[in-house]
Amino acid sequence: MKKRTILGLFWLLSVSLYAQTEQIVSEPTSTSDTTELQLPWPQQMQSQLDSMMRDPLLDYTQMGLMVWDLTDDCQLFGMNQRQLLRPASTMKLVTAITALDYLGTNYHYTTSLYYKGDITDHTLQGDLYCVGGLDPSFSYGDLDAFAQSVKQQGIDTIRGSIIADNTLKDTLKWGEGWCWDDDNPTLSPLLVDRKDNFLLQFINALSRYDIVLQDITIREGKVDEDAILLSQHKTSIDQILLRMMKDSDNLYAESMYYQIAAHSNHPGKALYAQRQEKALMERAGLNSSRYKLADGSGLSLYNYLSAECLLRLLRYAYQHKPIYQHLLPSLPVAGEDGTLKKRMLDTHAEGNVQAKTGTLTGIISLAGYCTASNGHRLCFAMINQGALSGKAARNYQDKICDILCE
Repeated sequence: MKKRTILGLFWLLSVSLYAQTEQIVSEPTSTSDTTELQLPWPQQMQSQLDSMMRDPLLDYTQMGLMVWDLTDDCQLFGMNQRQLLRPASTMKLVTAITALDYLGTNYHYTTSLYYKGDITDHTLQGDLYCVGGLDPSFSYGDLDAFAQSVKQQGIDTIRGSIIADNTLKDTLKWGEGWCWDDDNPTLSPLLVDRKDNFLLQFINALSRYDIVLQDITIREGKVDEDAILLSQHKTSIDQILLRMMKDSDNLYAESMYYQIAAHSNHPGKALYAQRQEKALMERAGLNSSRYKLADGSGLSLYNYLSAECLLRLLRYAYQHKPIYQHLLPSLPVAGEDGTLKKRMLDTHAEGNVQAKTGTLTGIISLAGYCTASNGHRLCFAMINQGALSGKAARNYQDKICDILCE
C-alpha cells in the first residue's frame, strides 16, 4: 500500500510538472506575438520593408531602394541603393533641383521681339528679331501679342528681314540616347504651342493685323545689340515646374535642361547642363563620376543613376528651404493629381506621398517625400528595372509607400 501511494504521488507530481512545462513553453509565443505587434517605429516599418524584399517580383527584376529620415537626418532602409539603374522620368528631379539651385527660384523663361531700323510713314525699313527662349508654354495667344505690339508701334508695312534668333541652344533637335520610334519632343528655342513653326505662325499673325510684308527675307541670325525691344513674354520657373513634374512633360523638362545649359554658355549644350548637375551631386555628398547623365527628361536610355543619388538630391532640396518650397508643390500627390492621381487610393499614402514617377519599357521608378505616422518627414527613392509588367511594379511600390506612411 505504501508503495502504491508513493507511485501515485510520483505520477501526480509528473503530471503537474508536465502541465507547468506546457505553460512555460506556450508563454514565449504569446509574448513574441505581443512584441511583434508593439514594435516601435521605425523597427515596425523596417521589418515590413524586409518582408517586401522577399516579394516574388524581385526574383526577375532589379530593385534599388533607399529611405531617409529627414527629421533625424539618418538612413532608415537600403536595398541595392547604389546599384546603377535607368531612372526614367525621375531624372526630372535631377533637372528640377539643379535648375532651382543654379538658376534660382525667381528665374523666368524669356521670349522676345526686337526691331532695328527706321519707321517712316508707318513703314519699318529694317528687321524684326524673334529671340527664342525655349519656352514650351508659349502659345498662339502670346504670338498674337507680339504681332499686336508691331501694330501698336504704328507699323503697317515691313521692308527688310524677319530673323529667328535660335542661339539659346545648339542645333540638335533631339536628346542623346532617345529612341527613334518614340514620340519625342522637338527641341527648338522658338516654339508655338510646342511646334517648331514660329516664323510661319508669326507671319500669319502679322497678316491678321493687316501688316504688309514687302520684299521680306526670312532667315536665322543673332539679334543685334542695338536692336530695340518691342515685346517680351516671360514665364516663371514655377509655371514650368508644375506641368513638368505633375504631368511628367518631357518637353518642359528638356526646356529646363537647356535653360541650365545656356545660363552662362551660348549656345547651350547638354554637356553644360551635365556639368551643373554633377556639381550639385558633389555638393549633395555624392561622387558624380559614378553616374551617366544624358538628358533632362529621362527619355534617354543612356542615363544611369542610383536610388541613393536621387535620395541625396531630395535631401539636399529639403535642407535648402527655398528649393524645397518650390519643388514640393510641383510633385504629384498620391490619389489626388498628376501621374499619381489614380495610385495609392484608400491607403495611408493617399494625400500624403508627394513624388515623381518614372516609366520606360522595363523601368518603373518613384522618388519623393512623405510623412510617417510619428510625424517624421521622410524622403525615398526606388527603381525597378526589368519590370515588364508595369502594373505589378507600380502596385509593389505603392505598398512600400503605404508602409512608409503607416
